[in-house]
Amino acid sequence: MEFESRIDLSELHEAVTNIRAEVAKVIVGQQQLIDLLLTAIFADGHVLIEGVPGVAKTLTAKLLAKTIEVNFSRIQFTPDLMPADVLGTSVFNPKTSEFEFRKGPVFSNLVLIDEINRSPAKTQSALFEVMEERQITNAGISYQMSFPFMILATQNPIEQEGTYRLPEAQLDRFLFKIVIAYPSFEEEISILNGSHARAALNENPLDRINKVLNAQQIAGLREKVRQVKIEPKILEYIAKIIQETRNSKFLYLGASPRASVALLNASKALAAIRGRDFVTPEDVQELTPSVLRHRIILTPEKEMEGSNADDVISQILQKIEVPR
Repeated sequence: MEFESRIDLSELHEAVTNIRAEVAKVIVGQQQLIDLLLTAIFADGHVLIEGVPGVAKTLTAKLLAKTIEVNFSRIQFTPDLMPADVLGTSVFNPKTSEFEFRKGPVFSNLVLIDEINRSPAKTQSALFEVMEERQITNAGISYQMSFPFMILATQNPIEQEGTYRLPEAQLDRFLFKIVIAYPSFEEEISILNGSHARAALNENPLDRINKVLNAQQIAGLREKVRQVKIEPKILEYIAKIIQETRNSKFLYLGASPRASVALLNASKALAAIRGRDFVTPEDVQELTPSVLRHRIILTPEKEMEGSNADDVISQILQKIEVPR
């Protein structure tokens, strides 16, 4: 059914279409991943991408960064990485006889943190303030991040040696946890064909990507997203989902109020990306697993049954009546 949008979403639709086209020059499939990353950009959230090695987690993040005309930095997390290596440190200047703060690689717009679970809790905790407040504090002085600021982090769920579990307080600061699966047989053939063609041309895949958005345009599009309508009954639907995670007998830890706000903002962004100026229950349902899977902890009994977070989230969604 056709409807007339009360918000002009033409610029956002054009930007989304162009970014998808640019990323598709290199990445085969992964439509859900691309849509969730775009949703996070317009909802002003950070993203944790989980997948086994070789499924293009890092490459996708780098491609997305190439489509946006902002500063980009990459931090490879390792067990010996210190907080100062991420945030920056004070260095004594003999000319002025004063300490000067030298900014670390986190001072960028899009920050790719590769293998985030390879650094211990001390380094992980360095990200708490910057992820939530978009600033860092050094020697009592606060330094603001430039707009926009987004962290894209990757982690490997299989390897255990040399990895550390992310603190719950940090996980809660990620808007989404996106789990990447293996490609299908047809997609695998397309990947091989593309790799073969680029090898024959001695081509770097990143060189083919064009800029689509700049910081000023992102600010304007986020303002459009904030205007997306959401009815009271859908707000109640979000609240019921979050409340149910706290009451479920299968969960040791439920979702926080930050999760309900995240689900609200992400649903508005997804609706706008899909060309609507209003949120539907389907938007909420589609995003709930990505918003909640890293925020809840199963009871030991449920884990022993072989269940995972997505299984419990699916049961919760089936239990709650969908508003119409």
